[in-house]
This record gives sequence, structure tokens and C-alpha cells, in this order.
Amino acid sequence: MKQELLRIGTTYIPVTDLEKSTEWYNEKLGAEVNYKDNKKSILELANQSFFLVKAKAGQILNFTDIDGNEHFPFTFEVDGEDKLVKLHNELMEKGVRVGEIEDRGHQGRNFVFYDPDGNKFDVWSVLSKRFKDYFGL
Repeated sequence: MKQELLRIGTTYIPVTDLEKSTEWYNEKLGAEVNYKDNKKSILELANQSFFLVKAKAGQILNFTDIDGNEHFPFTFEVDGEDKLVKLHNELMEKGVRVGEIEDRGHQGRNFVFYDPDGNKFDVWSVLSKRFKDYFGL
């Protein structure tokens, strides 16, 4: 069977304060706001649409893995360790809660960061070959 699922087009992120979160994603991560009403904001970030959805308090994307560690739902990619370090520093300067840059025993390095609601995201210093090839990078 040929794989028909080609990419993830939209990710939904639960937030408690839609106005504050929309501003945060725009100012801290450079997300472009395409639409906003009283229940959701549609953002363009990392070649994907993100819907910030107003949710009840305590609703976040994170989950606990089998070893009891809080885990992120997905990983953003940057093109190289120099870009990773630069982004890490920029986020810290903007007051974003970030973790240390880590060597996790595989190619590249990573760090995590959190949005105002505690949604945890990962950043990896290796940009996928398929993405590079597709966009001619």
C-alpha cells in the first residue's frame, strides 16, 4: 500500500488565555497570526498551521513516558548546532522558559522550551534531509 499521508498540516495546542498565548507565540517564536476569534487563533509557524484553542485550565499537550518523565509531543528542527545555540540564546533573552542544550546520544543536540501554559516543545539541531531536498536547502 502506498503511503498517502504526506505531512502534518495542522497542530492544535490547548491554551487558557488565548490573547496572551497568541501574543506570546507571535513575539517569542515569530509565528504569523492568520486568524483570531474568541475561541481560537490560527498561526503559521515552521511551515505548518498551529491552532491555539481556548481550553480548560490544565489541558496541555505533554504526557508522561513509561519512565515517569514528562515528554513533549513533537520536535522542531533547525539547520545546525550554531542555529540551535542562537535560538536557545534568543529565547532565553526573551524570557522563555528553556532547558539546557543536551547531547542525547544521537546525531545533533536538543533543548526543550515551554509556552505560558506549560506545553513542552523540543528543538533539534538536525534538519531532515527530505525537508532540505524539497526546499533546496
